[in-house]
Amino acid sequence: MIYLDYQATTPLAPEAREAMLRWLSDADDIGGFANPHSPHRPGRAAAAAVEVAREQVAALLPPGGRVIFTSGATEALNLAIFGSGAQRMAVSAIEHAAVLDTARFADPDCALLPVSGAGLVDPQTPIPPGTRLVAVMQVNNEIGTLQPVEALAEAAHAAGALFLCDAVQAAGKFAAPANADMIAISSHKLHGPKGIGALWVRDGLALTPLIHGGGQEQGLRSGTLSPALCAGFGAAAALCMERRTSDAQHVESLWETARALFAGWTLNGDADQRWHGNLNIRRDGLDVARLMSDCRSLAFSAGSACASGSGRPSHVLRALGLSDREAKTAIRIGFGRYTRVEELEQAAAAINAAAKGQ
Repeated sequence: MIYLDYQATTPLAPEAREAMLRWLSDADDIGGFANPHSPHRPGRAAAAAVEVAREQVAALLPPGGRVIFTSGATEALNLAIFGSGAQRMAVSAIEHAAVLDTARFADPDCALLPVSGAGLVDPQTPIPPGTRLVAVMQVNNEIGTLQPVEALAEAAHAAGALFLCDAVQAAGKFAAPANADMIAISSHKLHGPKGIGALWVRDGLALTPLIHGGGQEQGLRSGTLSPALCAGFGAAAALCMERRTSDAQHVESLWETARALFAGWTLNGDADQRWHGNLNIRRDGLDVARLMSDCRSLAFSAGSACASGSGRPSHVLRALGLSDREAKTAIRIGFGRYTRVEELEQAAAAINAAAKGQ
């Protein structure tokens, strides 16, 4: 199986797996399985591991804020949206469902900020009066476009609103927006384990908790933390910092190769203002379901993992101005740190042959 679905999830880094193992057993005398909220020595050791991980994750994010561990980015975004208490919201038209659906639930009149045909939000787009929270993702999960989030944060602040950034697809690849008020990230999108994410909250900003109970995690997220998940997340974050340049160079090389291999396809989204590990392309008349059936030895996507089974056209591609028919002819190929150029070449040959045969 050739894996080309890095936007859905990334392979677990061996370093992250190794960091987790100590906290999954009692192989040494500190009791690696201990509850990090217990006051005894094993508990304090586990708590120390959590705090090391917190510092490693915080290194991906701006100074002047705190990291709140959550079960993932979806919970982090819910905490940001509901915890902020904002009654009026504006979000980009191409947000992930974790933002779009949550914002609409919190504010049925939530405004949508349009994007250009290239998939970019113009910072000059008017923000509706009375808006108290603006949310725009840094890198889109479907088409990979890189938004001008710092300029958008400035616009939000000028309108009297907080700025929330979903940086799930950007964390470890791009610097987070220094002037955001809240930033959500996810471990498994940067080669860490599933089941853990984080919300970065600017110092001085008070949130109301969603989950009540023992008051763990700085009073904002009750429940016992997993030292193993935290350690894996932290190790993966540290590795991203260490390998950011080499990872980017590798992905750029793969991008150039992929663009040549799929020269007859149409690219969705801006070619330059994007993460080049995301190749979203379409081909007139393509039957994507048949293509995926014919290429069962490949793991790629017909859209985001959270919506791929719905049968509905992508709201992201529709926001770019594509018709439903055009949107249903798109595929997404995602690659990254552990992708070999030989795998990409083999996959492209199979996809192109199957598409040509339709």
